[in-house]
Order: sequence, then structure tokens, then C-alpha cells
Amino acid sequence: MAGNTFGTLFRITTFGESHGPAIGVVIDGCPAGIEVDEELLRRELARRRPGQSAIVTQRKETDEVEILSGVFEGRTTGMPIALLIRNRDARSRDYSHIADKYRPSHADFSWEARYGLRDYRGGGRSSARETAARVAAGAFAKMLLRTLGVAVHAWVSQVGDIRLEAAWHQLDLSLTESNPVRCPDPDTAARMEALIREVRKAGDTIGGVVSCVATGVPAGLGEPVFDRLHADLGKAILSINACKGFEYGSGFDGVRLRGSQHNDPFYADEEGRIRTRTNHSGGIQGGISNGMPIYFRAAFKPVATIVPEQESVDRQGRPTTV
Repeated sequence: MAGNTFGTLFRITTFGESHGPAIGVVIDGCPAGIEVDEELLRRELARRRPGQSAIVTQRKETDEVEILSGVFEGRTTGMPIALLIRNRDARSRDYSHIADKYRPSHADFSWEARYGLRDYRGGGRSSARETAARVAAGAFAKMLLRTLGVAVHAWVSQVGDIRLEAAWHQLDLSLTESNPVRCPDPDTAARMEALIREVRKAGDTIGGVVSCVATGVPAGLGEPVFDRLHADLGKAILSINACKGFEYGSGFDGVRLRGSQHNDPFYADEEGRIRTRTNHSGGIQGGISNGMPIYFRAAFKPVATIVPEQESVDRQGRPTTV
């Protein structure tokens, strides 16, 4: 099975299934000498951990990570870093009733069409459980990036029709963790949470948008043509479970502007650095970073697992419900 590895210089390979003994990741290409911040690692995994509030999946996982290699006396060695997260709350019996049925908008049918079999226990490898391994690898990436002065922040900017209209630089991003929705605007967060609870009470789900900004990125990163920086970002984000859309900079809204409005004028700041007065380009021009903040939005569909019965078929094509 291909497609388990992402990256070139800093490369990650994830492994494991939702209801297997464990999931994990091997990081290759992390330089030696990076101080390992285990508190950051725990904090990043805690942000993703299921069962932490009434508005997320109730699977209970501690998501404690074991560092198996690549770290010695608190610093990276330059060798592959192997991280393991054991599954503690895998209730495989909860899925026995769908062993021969295809759940609507899950990967059940397409996975079986591709491989001839599937792990029906929570989706197996196709489960969002896999993303915990990415988060662990991302924590190490953050440790590396902060030595270079690069910071990455993400927050929920939309749930259903409730959208946070303020630009990222108008927000106090330190408030992101102050509520279970992880929206940095308290009033908007309260409305989002109320909507989620209303939808959840009806046994249904709703989608949302995550916004992200990377600051301190130097100019000159990326390659032209097929390896453009935004193309690589798009591939990474769109590979996350349930992601249905990716836009950076002005994105789809940019089509409403004239070229004279959309162009980002250059100037030299007080320190002589080349900057742009606006940032419709989202920090990337010609597929290469220009030194301005890189920002993007990712849309996620409503969770496909819902309470009401849905029409489907079994392996033999016979009508059924799930």
C-alpha cells in the first residue's frame, strides 16, 4: 500500500489502524540537536485527543506517546524518530453489525473496491485515528520551526453558516484554546458551540472550516511547476480525513477583485526587507514563499457517522440500512 509517506527533506511515515494495538509515525530528516519539548508534544496531542468535551467523539484515548528512537538526553540525534501511541479504547464489537454493510459517505465501499477487503472496525487505516500520528510528527516539526523563528497557528473560523469574518491579524489567537470549539472570538465561539449542540441533539452532524497562518517564513521556499509550495500544502491538508476544500491567500473570493485590487504592492520596510502592503497572495507567489505570512483555509464535511438510519446496501448489493 503506497501513500503512507509525506515530505522530502522532513519526511513522515504513519502506520497503524483505528482498532489495532497502536498507531505511530517515523520521522526521517529531523536535524540533530533539536531540543525535544515533551510538554509541547503532550499539549499538541491533547488538543486532538477524543472525548475531551461533549461536542466531539466520545472515544476515550489518553494518546500518550512513546519515543522509541531518535532522541537521546533530550535532543534529537539526526536518526529516524519513531513515535508510538497505543490504542486504549478500541471497541471493535461496536462495529460488528456493519461487517457486511457499507456506511454512506465512509471509505467502506471504495476501500474494499481498491483492496478486495477492509477492516470494518472503525474504518481501520482510513479512520481519522491516523491523524494522531500526524499531530505527534507535527509537534516535532514545530520544535524545528521555532529554532528558525517560524510559528504556526490554527483555529476554527466557521461552523455551518456561522463564520468568523475578522482577518487573522485582527484576532487574539491566544484565546483559541479558551473554548471547546477553539475559535479565538468568544462570542462567535459561543454561537458555534450552541449550533453544534443543537445539531448533535438531533443525532446529526455539521461541518466547519479551519484557518491557519504561518509567520516568520523566509522568502525563497518552494519549487516551481509541480512542486509549488501551495500545491504541497494543499496535498498535505486535503489528505486529512473529511477535508473537502483548500484555499490560500484570497482563495475563491479573489475572483471578485480586479487585478489592480488584487495585486500586492512591494515596499522596503525600516530594516530594508522587501515586503508587500497587502497579502492577497497568501505569502506565496509563483509557488515560492515571498516572506509574508502564509495563510489558508480548509473545509471539513459533516462527520459521516450519524444516529438516524440511512439507506445503503450490503456486499451482495441487497438493500439495507445502517
